Amino acid sequence: MTILRHIVRFVVAAFVLMFVGFLVPNFAVNGFWNALLAALVIAVLGWVIEAFFGKDVSPYSRGVVGFLVSALVIYLTQFFIPGVRVTILGALIAALVIGIIDLFVPIKAKFTGKDRD
Repeated sequence: MTILRHIVRFVVAAFVLMFVGFLVPNFAVNGFWNALLAALVIAVLGWVIEAFFGKDVSPYSRGVVGFLVSALVIYLTQFFIPGVRVTILGALIAALVIGIIDLFVPIKAKFTGKDRD
């Protein structure tokens, strides 16, 4: 994946976070740059969780465990980015809304059968 694709992915993720901050109570992102940094932190935390626990508990996996891990990652992001404020309920609702948005605007690349390892 080229650097431009990564940049576009993080910009789209930042806009999604700002939109979710507008929709979801108890979830606030102060400005685009904080949303961009939050998208980066969410990606890094997701990568760390996936590295330690495997793809089954990845924030990108499906199911209840993936949903709860996504909410946890969103909640933990506020401790790294000062412009992000979220409660536990806000993180749960945000994870649900982000999951629904991801159905229509996928942020993570989907792989076809020939692209997999």
